[in-house]
Amino acid sequence: MPDSRPNILWYCTDQQRFDTIAALGNPHVRTPTLDRLVHEGVAFTHAYCQSPICTPSRASFMTGMYPSRVHNCRNGNESFDGHPPLISKLIADNGYDCGMIGKFHLQSSGMRTEPRIDDGYRYWKFSHAPRDDWPAGHDYAEWVREHGGDLNELRDSDARVPTELHQTTWTSECAIDFISQEREQPWFLTLNPYDPHPPFIPPKSYADRCSRDDMPGPHFQDSDLIQQARLKDVAFQTLGEHPDSFDGKQQQALYYAMIEQIDDQFARILERLESTGQANNTVIVFTSDHGETLGDHGLLFKGCRFYEGLVRVPLIFWRPGRFQQDLRSEALVELLDMSATLLELAGVTPTEQMQGRSLVPILTGEATPAEHRDAVRCEYFDALAPFFIQGGYSHGTMYRNRRYKLVMYHSHDLGELYDLESDPWEFENLWDDPAHAGIKAELMRSSFNAAMMNCIDVGTRRIAPM
Repeated sequence: MPDSRPNILWYCTDQQRFDTIAALGNPHVRTPTLDRLVHEGVAFTHAYCQSPICTPSRASFMTGMYPSRVHNCRNGNESFDGHPPLISKLIADNGYDCGMIGKFHLQSSGMRTEPRIDDGYRYWKFSHAPRDDWPAGHDYAEWVREHGGDLNELRDSDARVPTELHQTTWTSECAIDFISQEREQPWFLTLNPYDPHPPFIPPKSYADRCSRDDMPGPHFQDSDLIQQARLKDVAFQTLGEHPDSFDGKQQQALYYAMIEQIDDQFARILERLESTGQANNTVIVFTSDHGETLGDHGLLFKGCRFYEGLVRVPLIFWRPGRFQQDLRSEALVELLDMSATLLELAGVTPTEQMQGRSLVPILTGEATPAEHRDAVRCEYFDALAPFFIQGGYSHGTMYRNRRYKLVMYHSHDLGELYDLESDPWEFENLWDDPAHAGIKAELMRSSFNAAMMNCIDVGTRRIAPM
């Protein structure tokens, strides 16, 4: 009897904000492919990563556990010893043919170093940062050389790496190869392009399509400079500055250009799914590991902050005829819930330690799309090495319910409190406002309780060490 379980295509960009899709309200970026997924599928508009940094976020959604629970909180750890089962391994053990393309980054640069991560992938095409200076090399750099290009020379040229040799294009080429292979079982493919991760260097042909003069500019007020000065010792990749000092509109234009190229390349994959008759039995998931400040509050890149642009990400599910269409759910969702959903779609029973909640009932119309979680959490535990950041050793957590966001910088005795109903872009910090002392205390208690519950070993009901 043929296997009726769906194929799963999981497209995970790197450092893409939630507000970068035209169909979800951004008129300054062209994303017809993602717009199609939004109109024909389910978009979760309030999805949050569990860390604003690559490795802890990816370790979290690949294990279905919070970074502090899985004990992988630092970006680029040398190893991931004794790791719990990855969702890709569980899916492979349940009969799926699994492929991984692009960035992995659960340890070091994400390669299969020793001791090797037991990831379940048969098809493995690796590329971390798309440079040609990695000692061990990587598949994408070799592909560029095979096509007569010098990757480092192209990156430094005025025209940058052209689309035909770009890592985003290589990702699509590999995906088309994988989904075109003959097989009898269903497949699970994770695609991890490096864009729109900094540096913001799209091909010139795409950069020319996005004019800085058409950009709205970052979410910024002069009061941000005062707030970021207070937080200057809390780890971040840049110090707070007026966006004019780094041409915030130009940064936006380049960032959007990278996303437009991703959208165009994603279209090629959808075309191959349709031409091979696989689209009707394939689930597509589109998301990102975390966001990007992109000039908001006078900041670029990432670090120990929890503003919406950095911790809120796109999350779209698409399956023709099986999932709801043109549905935008405002429910609070974590990327752990995406992990739980992928397992359910593949017919896999999650382990007791996994902490996500499946979104399948919302996808299929069996549950209201308005509610999923009462609150979401995000963590930063000394996540970036000192040479990557301004400021020093930092621990921070975020707890966000439907109305309020509480941020505590535990290592610096500082905090932020925002009323997201009246202040959605987080300009007015209510941390020291006497009128909000009660809600602050309530949120601190809720945040602490959630952190303790998230560290419980479900199998033995034992508090696990942080």
